[in-house]
Amino acid sequence: MTGRVVRIAPVVGGSRRRIIAGAGFSASLVFPAMATLDRLTAEHVSLFMRRYSEALAEHRYVIDALNVYPVPDGDTGTNMSLTLRAVVEALPADCDLKGVCQSIYDSALAAGRGNSGIIVSQFLRAMAGAWSEATAVDADGLAGSLQAASEAAYGAVARPVEGTILTVGRHVAGAAVAAAHRGAPLATVVEEALEAGRVSLERTPELLEVLRTAGVVDAGGKGLLLLLDALAHVVDGRPLPEPPEVSAPLLGDDPHHIEGAGDVADLRYEVMFLLDSSDDRVTAFRDRWAELGDSIVVVGGDGLWNCHIHTDDIGGSIEAGIEAGRPHRIQVTDLHEQVAHVEHVAPPERSTTGVVAVATGDGVRQIFASLGAAEVVTGGQTMNPSVATLLAAVQRIPAEGVVVLPNNKNIVLAAQQLHELTDKEVAVVPTVSIPAGLSAMVEFDPQAEAARNGEVMAALAGEVTAGEVTRAVRDAVTPAGPVAEGDFMGLADGDVQCVAGELTEVSCGLLERIVDDHHEIVTLICGAEATEADTEVVAAWLRDNRPHVELEVHAGGQSLYHYYVGVE
Repeated sequence: MTGRVVRIAPVVGGSRRRIIAGAGFSASLVFPAMATLDRLTAEHVSLFMRRYSEALAEHRYVIDALNVYPVPDGDTGTNMSLTLRAVVEALPADCDLKGVCQSIYDSALAAGRGNSGIIVSQFLRAMAGAWSEATAVDADGLAGSLQAASEAAYGAVARPVEGTILTVGRHVAGAAVAAAHRGAPLATVVEEALEAGRVSLERTPELLEVLRTAGVVDAGGKGLLLLLDALAHVVDGRPLPEPPEVSAPLLGDDPHHIEGAGDVADLRYEVMFLLDSSDDRVTAFRDRWAELGDSIVVVGGDGLWNCHIHTDDIGGSIEAGIEAGRPHRIQVTDLHEQVAHVEHVAPPERSTTGVVAVATGDGVRQIFASLGAAEVVTGGQTMNPSVATLLAAVQRIPAEGVVVLPNNKNIVLAAQQLHELTDKEVAVVPTVSIPAGLSAMVEFDPQAEAARNGEVMAALAGEVTAGEVTRAVRDAVTPAGPVAEGDFMGLADGDVQCVAGELTEVSCGLLERIVDDHHEIVTLICGAEATEADTEVVAAWLRDNRPHVELEVHAGGQSLYHYYVGVE
């Protein structure tokens, strides 16, 4: 794992570090002076998407650093950037507005990853859908599309929370509609929407206590505001904002960074599939694969291609196929005879229902496999798989129905998009932790319908109290008191429950808070950095202080989190 450190300047007049919309401008993204537009053509919309993608790529470290808790999962900017990159890569080279909008509409859904990426993908799909029958987009058309986009974003979230990207999007849309109704030109509509977004972003800490406590604005809202910056850049030629300097430990410069990357000398995975694609899209597909690996073979013609690559990026390789057409008969082989990045763990025997689980850590993946999961997709904190990656796993399972266990709150929304992309019956059990997912697997019945499995598994998962132990990646103020970078933290119910300088102290402190006389079983899943001696100390505490509880210990091998804890 690599690190990158940049600096955050302190807020004038306050002691907390805070990141608000940056004021500087990037010379590298400045266009020559151009006439102000009064409408957007297909070329302008394509340029808008490209500039938004570039802006997100430049700002992703800043947005990632806007994490309200000091846990190692600040990946909002990375998720948004990867989502837009996939959308841009799918854009047709020469097409009318309807074709460009159809490309955005089709690619955005499969490209979305993480809650932020999914919401942005819904925003883009709604805008593209509103423009699809127009020959050009004027002020009224833009305002109407932003309103439709805001409504779609709210509709994508089961329990909308104000002070987030949703709030910023709503205020942007409201300002655009108001300006268009009084007859303002396109540039004014964009400017007033952008200003409303800036004000809304700065006010997000007033609406969400966790933002105010952490001294940051909403990360997703900041990423969405760049959409308006990119639009203003296309309409009147203004430069895109330069990312401000920030200071935060980050997980590396590669947006495709995944567990174990860089630990092997050669490309690790072999990906093969058949691809249904028109011949004119294969050159772009080959070029994309050339960026992802070597030993590339793409042969065929007349709409059917046989494709082979050696790569470290399985998800990106499959996504490239989805963008070019329809990949099928997907095979993934670990060339180093270790657990694959997207792991096929069950023999291809047809059943009524199969399970796709998301997990990280060799031991955790093996536990899911032993309980009957047919596909285990690598993902979790800092590694949110895209919709396309989840879809590929769903399609590989030889069953009419599929249950999906996201096992992380930032993957649930991506899983819920699968219904639109497959003919299979998909039941998403909204598990937000590994212990809840493992508990749900106990009731899985491969001969029952997906919907029935979903109901039973969700009920069991809901009975689990889940906790986690990790280290703080930055200084912060939490409900359990101040945290310094490197401190151990025990988390449960979305909050920091306890803080300590020693792993065993915080682990026992967490158990003291979440295990009571009504509980019967505690499951301890040990991460890669937890030692046997540490685990024995925790086990001894349970024996002495909760003697009625049965303890199950498993080697999970997960990074970042020393322990996953499940209490039933």
